[in-house]
Amino acid sequence: MDRIISTKNLVKTFEEGLVKALNGVNLEVFEGEFIAIMGPSGCGKSTLLHILGGLERPTSGEVVVDEVDLCKVRNLDNFRAKRIGFVFQMHNLIPVLTACENVQIPMLELKLSSKERKERAEKFLALVGLGDRKDFVPTKLSGGQRQKVAIARALANDPKVLLVDEPTGNLDSASSHEVIKIFQRLNKDGRTIVLVSHEKDIAEHASVIYHMKDGKILEEK
Repeated sequence: MDRIISTKNLVKTFEEGLVKALNGVNLEVFEGEFIAIMGPSGCGKSTLLHILGGLERPTSGEVVVDEVDLCKVRNLDNFRAKRIGFVFQMHNLIPVLTACENVQIPMLELKLSSKERKERAEKFLALVGLGDRKDFVPTKLSGGQRQKVAIARALANDPKVLLVDEPTGNLDSASSHEVIKIFQRLNKDGRTIVLVSHEKDIAEHASVIYHMKDGKILEEK
């Protein structure tokens, strides 16, 4: 397998260096892996995910994703739009747009016709089991359904890597199970997934589990 993510001595500080969120993180992820990063709130796992996805820049160290050195990229928005799919704990859907319209938002970065965008959105909604809910606005969907729309949106530009931050934190156990099953299916189809969670029963669905504490990765299971 080819390596798709690599970090070396990754450090991230806030408040003029007084808070060290990441303290020398070394991580390798290979294409097609499903890894989980576990740890308590404040251990740095979400910060690590944000740096891997180009939402934040590291204070020092190296981070390479899909052969791109993110420390040398000027336009991280463009990189993220074409290569990374993000799923957050909060679905962040636009309430006045339908599920289909929400999924099309990332596609605006691509040179696609409105017909092509709609067809792709409908395809990904069907993939997560919401083909019959494409015209519903978020308030007409359950919490689990809204998170599925968010997953479809993350897939909109067919990214190589999915970065997933506490995706089941606001869901009941049945909806959590459905969401994790989707990630397992996507991984089986070849998608690389990096998931962060403080819930052991969620992380155990990954093939590799890393533990973080005080800004460092401690172990692999």
